[in-house]
Amino acid sequence: MAGGRGTRLGPYTALFPKPLMPLGDGMPVLELLLRQLRVAGVSEVILAVNHLHHLLRAFFGDGERLGLRITYSLEEVPLGTAGPVGAVLDQLGERFFVTNGDLLTTLDFAAMLRAHDAAGVDATVASFRREVKIDFGLLETDERMRMTGYTEKPSYPHLVSMGCYVLRRDAVRPHVTPGRYLDMPDLMRAMVGGGQQVLCHAPDCRWLDIGRPDDYALAQELFQTSRGTFLPGG
Repeated sequence: MAGGRGTRLGPYTALFPKPLMPLGDGMPVLELLLRQLRVAGVSEVILAVNHLHHLLRAFFGDGERLGLRITYSLEEVPLGTAGPVGAVLDQLGERFFVTNGDLLTTLDFAAMLRAHDAAGVDATVASFRREVKIDFGLLETDERMRMTGYTEKPSYPHLVSMGCYVLRRDAVRPHVTPGRYLDMPDLMRAMVGGGQQVLCHAPDCRWLDIGRPDDYALAQELFQTSRGTFLPGG
């Protein structure tokens, strides 16, 4: 998925699509992702594009430079993080990856696919364990507003989506329609609500959300100093 406008990273993304934002020595975040997928055995990629799509086409071309076959699906209007699947579903394999185009992680994609296949599920969500800290004293009360507990600055563990999925084509088909807007959380909820099985795959890995300038600066520094962690072998 490479069609978003990346508004939180403005004004950078007024000139560059977010997936082309460079890391460390200048490698775009989407190139890193594509190289990681190739190492995992992926050979064909469809980029769903919209915002500044001509720059993505000019940079990646047909994918030969990366050892991939890349084609493009142009969204005339934004279709969300799952909607573009509807237009290309018949071009996809029995199961396939869907990822955000700005995904920065050390996730082992091949291991995720093996976990999906071993579980025999309809969808798998790459998940990251994150602590959410409340910077205040948390008060607990009863129905009469009498205090029953007081916890100072508690932290709560949560699983969050990393923006990477393995989907089974026939399981997704009833939920997507070409040209219809659909976000991935809505697709996952619809699948679970329909009795389909969705696995949350939570390996030990690194994952960064690069949506804000401070996060992007951290990502650049981390990639520059730990390139081999993200892309073993260069």
